[in-house]
Amino acid sequence: MDGQYRKDIYPGLEVAIILKKDQRNGKKTYGIVKDILTSAAFHSRGIKVRLEDGQIGRVVATDVVGEED
Repeated sequence: MDGQYRKDIYPGLEVAIILKKDQRNGKKTYGIVKDILTSAAFHSRGIKVRLEDGQIGRVVATDVVGEED
C-alpha cells in the first residue's frame, strides 16, 4: 500500500516514511507508527505520522516487511 489513505494507517503498523529533510533525495526511514498527524481521510503525498522514535514524516509504503535498505 502507498500510505495515502488514513484508514490504512494505525498505531503499531510498520511503515516506510520520508522525512522532510529527505524529500529531495527520497531516502526512506522505517519504523512503527505511534501517532497519526494528518486529520484528512486522504492526502496525495502520504499521511503524516510520528514514529515511536519521535521522527515525523509522510508514509510512502505500509508493506515493508524485509524491505529495509
